[in-house]
Amino acid sequence: MVRPSMLLVLGALAVAAVACAPASNTTAQPSAGASSAPASCTKDQLKLKTAGKLTIGTDKPAYEPWFKDDAPANGKGFESAVAYAIAKQLGFENSEVNWATVKFDSAFAPGAKQFDFDVNQVSVTPDRAKVVDFSKGYYTVKQAVVALNGSKVASATDLAALKDVKIGVQVGTTSLQAVKDVIKPTAEPNVYNEQIDAVNALKNKQVDAVVVDLPTAFYVTAAQVENSKIVGQFASNTGTPEVFGAVFEKGSPLVSCVNEAIDKLTSSGELTKIETEWLGSAAGAPELK
Repeated sequence: MVRPSMLLVLGALAVAAVACAPASNTTAQPSAGASSAPASCTKDQLKLKTAGKLTIGTDKPAYEPWFKDDAPANGKGFESAVAYAIAKQLGFENSEVNWATVKFDSAFAPGAKQFDFDVNQVSVTPDRAKVVDFSKGYYTVKQAVVALNGSKVASATDLAALKDVKIGVQVGTTSLQAVKDVIKPTAEPNVYNEQIDAVNALKNKQVDAVVVDLPTAFYVTAAQVENSKIVGQFASNTGTPEVFGAVFEKGSPLVSCVNEAIDKLTSSGELTKIETEWLGSAAGAPELK
């Protein structure tokens, strides 16, 4: 993912960007609970995995700009900062927050969880909401196309120019869904188990372009693939925007409490401030339509 320092240099990164976070359906956003929290949202009444401690899950490595230096507990990076801001709203000091390592797809798989909530660029989808609960969205996202400078894709100015392009993308991601639903290439995309494999395929010219979320695209071009560029960005769909949400064990009473915290962070402008600090603007990533 994108290093914040690189974002400052590049003057880029979308306040609204689309996630590489895996998902199967982004056309509708499920209900995320009540906007006002019950009395049980007082800190000492919260039902937690560990009494007196708020346990937050995320994957490892924890990529930038979502987390900085692969250290979620330092409060740096967009999702780390958001997580601690939510914790503060719930009455927790930073020292009362525990971080658990949770594999990405395990976060939204059926079953009991080791965390109170998880933040890991997980897109809210109806299919996922059947087995886990989500908070309100804390980030709205877009997809991006990355190609090598001088390639046939580098000069593309619209989605139509991508129809005959060999695209690399990670399996199970909203990026893959966006390729199929929005770009609709004539050839099947090359699908990889890990994002780094898709990136390496671009580097080795095994694919013409990769599709990832916009924040990741800036990291790919700045740190992973020399002589590459962001061709442009595009929305996954024309309906409800895709969002990242905190993930909860199904039936968690904490959902409404976190929703109230997100409401407060939104209305106070703090969420926008965090977004601006760690994600910057979308300069340099034109819209592909």
